[in-house]
Amino acid sequence: MSFCFHRQGDLLALTSPLLDGCPGVVHGFSTRKGGVSAPPFDTLNLGPGRGDEPAAVAENYRRFCACIGADPRRAVLSKQVHEATVRICDSGDAGKGLYAQRDYTADALVTREKDLPLTVFSADCGILLLYDPAAHSAGAVHAGWRGCAAGIAEKTVGVMTDAFGTEPRNLLAAIGPCIGPCCFETDADVPDAMRASLGREAEPYLTRRGPKWHVDLAGLNRRWLLRAGLLPEHIDECGLCTACRPDLFWSYRKMGDARGAQVAMIALC
Repeated sequence: MSFCFHRQGDLLALTSPLLDGCPGVVHGFSTRKGGVSAPPFDTLNLGPGRGDEPAAVAENYRRFCACIGADPRRAVLSKQVHEATVRICDSGDAGKGLYAQRDYTADALVTREKDLPLTVFSADCGILLLYDPAAHSAGAVHAGWRGCAAGIAEKTVGVMTDAFGTEPRNLLAAIGPCIGPCCFETDADVPDAMRASLGREAEPYLTRRGPKWHVDLAGLNRRWLLRAGLLPEHIDECGLCTACRPDLFWSYRKMGDARGAQVAMIALC
């Protein structure tokens, strides 16, 4: 499926048709359009702690959450360290990262509590949203290449299975915008890490062009979801490359550290 663009004033967000039809959940993937932050964070920067004005970041959250139907004061923000830690979130985590201190590190967040918007960040890395309409649970995953190689997508499904009784075949997954194989050019360390964890299953997503490798990060994260037991028709992929579209997204590869961050957010309702 192709993701859908949604406008609210100047704000532009993306959603997956796979999740749009589910009455028990709200979700969205932000772009850099429609916020109040000044350069180099212009304009919808949702990454706190990057040097942007806290009041601007808070207003950006208010606008984005209003667009998708979530409560910004209850958002739970990941504290990403490019590992494979999955945190089970409850009401005590509401507001952490914006209005309260984060007392954890986690690259994936899961919950079965309503009105608890789970939030992960990206500026090229893979971002995934998961929803189980049967067990009514949700997850948000930051899966850069290190997390992908560590199998964080599959581990998140495993945590949801153990904690919430999720059956992987019931899960719906939306893979958001990330750096594409057109722009994700690496040395051999990234392909080697993928082969070490996925074996031959990694090969279709690794292409050698001269001395460099090009890596399909979204495809690799999809492969992990399939290994975890998700049905192919239950996985939606955005397909937009963050490095190719600086008009829509921030890209670490293209912009370095002087930039904002986009998010993926999901909340049960």
